[in-house]
Amino acid sequence: MEFRGRLVLQSEVREEKLSPSVIKIPTMKIDEKTVTCLRCGKTHLKAEVQLQIEAYYCPSCILLGRVQSNHFFYTQEMEKREKILNSCSWQGVLSDGQERISKEILIAVEKRETLLVHAVTGAGKTEMLFEGIEHALSIGQAVCIASPRVDVCVELYPRLKSAFQSVDVCLLYGKGEEEYRNCEIVLCTTHQLLRFYHAFDVLIIDEIDAFPFVDNAELNYAVTHAKKKDATLIYLTATPTKKLLDEEKSKQLRRVILPARYHRKSLVTPTFVWCNKWEKQVNDGKLPRVLKLKMQELLADGFPFLIFVPTIELMKKLVLPIQKAFPKLVFTTVYAEDEKRLEKVQQMRDGKLQLLITSTILERGVTFAGVSVIVFGANHRVFKSSALVQISGRVGRNIQRPNGKLYFLHDGRSRAMVEAKKQIVEMNRLAVERGMIDE
Repeated sequence: MEFRGRLVLQSEVREEKLSPSVIKIPTMKIDEKTVTCLRCGKTHLKAEVQLQIEAYYCPSCILLGRVQSNHFFYTQEMEKREKILNSCSWQGVLSDGQERISKEILIAVEKRETLLVHAVTGAGKTEMLFEGIEHALSIGQAVCIASPRVDVCVELYPRLKSAFQSVDVCLLYGKGEEEYRNCEIVLCTTHQLLRFYHAFDVLIIDEIDAFPFVDNAELNYAVTHAKKKDATLIYLTATPTKKLLDEEKSKQLRRVILPARYHRKSLVTPTFVWCNKWEKQVNDGKLPRVLKLKMQELLADGFPFLIFVPTIELMKKLVLPIQKAFPKLVFTTVYAEDEKRLEKVQQMRDGKLQLLITSTILERGVTFAGVSVIVFGANHRVFKSSALVQISGRVGRNIQRPNGKLYFLHDGRSRAMVEAKKQIVEMNRLAVERGMIDE
């Protein structure tokens, strides 16, 4: 078992086989009336978490194994790593905008800063990281890239492996088959950070504003403990939260903005389309006429498309009316708890589906070449402005089809819809002002 930079539960080890360099540290801070878990940072009343024995446990992170106050964590200090020179084998070329952000990331790594990279969806954030990662490896540093979404990690893994072919990269997530090893680059979900302790010199959090990371105190606590005290911390997002912008104002972090995609084309702005009583129609077993017309239009274009639906219940009710209206259409549905989720996403990538109907689970971090998008019921409360910006960003990412179509179907404009469109228009304006788009 690997202990370096990890928090290993006492129940997972055999003490008689431990190396002398493995140390024990407390699992909980115990006060008069409360206990605080030192893995997730959550505080509980003693009376609510007492075991039958004279000890306490943490229910907040129990899915990773039970933390008990009468046990210890086992850990081991990270060893000095070998320097890996010229580790990046990526042969691509960055745009001027990407190059500027790449240099800012490099500076952050050199100075061990906290940096917020505010880049539009489809800007090529991953490629902008490569120079900074290569520098970190050249001075013997350990790197971690974490994302709240499994889909993002799975998509990013082969790209990292391809870009750093001489480097050991491991992928960690809840149902993943790969075990942790002391490798140079760790790619993981943000929940996996709870298992680390002072492990990383460079910690990159992708999609910092995404569920379940955003506003999650335990996962933010995990970030603090997973990185070394003087580590570089890089946040990536297309939709920064107010908290992050406030931290910029108070100089707790530095922000850099990339308002354009690498292909120098404008972001596709949403077209608002009235769809009267869309929810009632679907609940009555009908396919709304406007939705049918837009689907016919997108099918005639010959490109695959996504339909985002606000609830799983509504998604399921849409299937039969769509099958009746389009009997030859090759499509399926996907949502967070779908056991075949990753398989279906891959089918869409491979061009085996004409349509994928999805919940907000695919709002970010997943790329499908040349797709158009319909947001069905865009005025539903589940579609926050940040979600709508991210969903809009699925369109126009590919140089072969940098436009695509984007429709928000609604029966009353929401503030989130208006704000999302405003943000997209503002980024296009900023990109024109900086000479970063051709049209």
